[in-house]
Amino acid sequence: MSIIDVTISQLSESVAEATLLNWKKKPGDSVVEDEILFEIETDKVVFDVPSPSSGILFEILVGDGGTVVPHQVLARIDSEGKAAAISVTVTNEQALSGGETPQTATTKAEESIAMPAAAKLMAETGLKLSQVEGTGRQGRVTKGDVLQAIAAGAEPASPPTPPAPKLKAVEAHLEAPLMNDRPEQRVPMTRLRSRIAERLLQSQATNAILTTFNEVNMQGIIELRNRYKATFEKEHGVKLGFVSFFVKATVHALRKYPVLNASVEGKDIIYHGYFDIGIAVSSPRGLVVPILRNADQMTIADIERKIADYSTKAKLGNLSLEELTGGTFTVSNGGVFGSMLSTPIINPPQSAILGIHATKDRAIVENGAIVIRPMNYLAMSYDHRIIDGREAVLGLNAIKDALEDPARLLLDL
Repeated sequence: MSIIDVTISQLSESVAEATLLNWKKKPGDSVVEDEILFEIETDKVVFDVPSPSSGILFEILVGDGGTVVPHQVLARIDSEGKAAAISVTVTNEQALSGGETPQTATTKAEESIAMPAAAKLMAETGLKLSQVEGTGRQGRVTKGDVLQAIAAGAEPASPPTPPAPKLKAVEAHLEAPLMNDRPEQRVPMTRLRSRIAERLLQSQATNAILTTFNEVNMQGIIELRNRYKATFEKEHGVKLGFVSFFVKATVHALRKYPVLNASVEGKDIIYHGYFDIGIAVSSPRGLVVPILRNADQMTIADIERKIADYSTKAKLGNLSLEELTGGTFTVSNGGVFGSMLSTPIINPPQSAILGIHATKDRAIVENGAIVIRPMNYLAMSYDHRIIDGREAVLGLNAIKDALEDPARLLLDL
């Protein structure tokens, strides 16, 4: 018998531990090399862990909801396929606490040839292996053998063992009894949600956050988009949206006012000579901010393709650590959900963030006359420790001017 340990490698420099979400296999199952065994959730991403070898999964050391660290042995595989299955008992309390699930490894030789489903059924009914004739491979007892023995009138040799609950942590909470007239549900935060909460509190505690507002007439951008969107999609294979224009306008403003693209490290100000723009994206597990690296070197089509790719990956939970790491400035589009105005929170260690909101027709004054225009309120939150109101206001004005007159982006005005 050749035993292969299942572990996870180093997560990342800033991630010391993770949560094992759920196993795709159970003890006794055959596995193929590179077949997905389980999912791991860090405070940034969820990723699949493949099997390091083909064989039989015969022991699981950490169950669903358990906390894991790099290089910890999580399971064992018999690469020769000769190992006996080891049953796993998960208590409800341990599942809810997110701790490691203990294994009731079968030590008796007579029980070692029972398949997991058969061993479980025998424990529940109180039957012993000596009462069941095995018809499986190499004389192993199958679930069908146990059912046949029960049908033949075999009497329990010991009191039946009640089945152990197998609810995952979240499922257990959701399925808990509710009060009749005032229902409540207690659901533990995911590791990602906990990290989001931690970072937001950190931002508010360490930054001197101030927000400045402005409004932008989107008429020019809308007309430009309507004129070229069909040709653009045909040429580049992606739809022409609005966020790419905001990204371009943001980079334009950051060039003019570099402190908006800077960060604080101790008592130093780090001025970044590159423009890595974070795009806030909603996912089923919470808000994530993948990065458009070197956004100043990207075309409108490049930006649209990357945003579409990130949106798809966020929904599927397939964003990588590399795609979520770094960033010098963030653009958050609350308008896609209908937000009219907000004060976005800075994403540490960045020093500023742009909030975009819903574009609505509003009455404004142009040349002394009241006209209807598609208006969007912009908000820029900034760290007042290093960014003065002058730079913040002028930076937001630069974004506004570039959006209202896109030719400025071509002429670098």
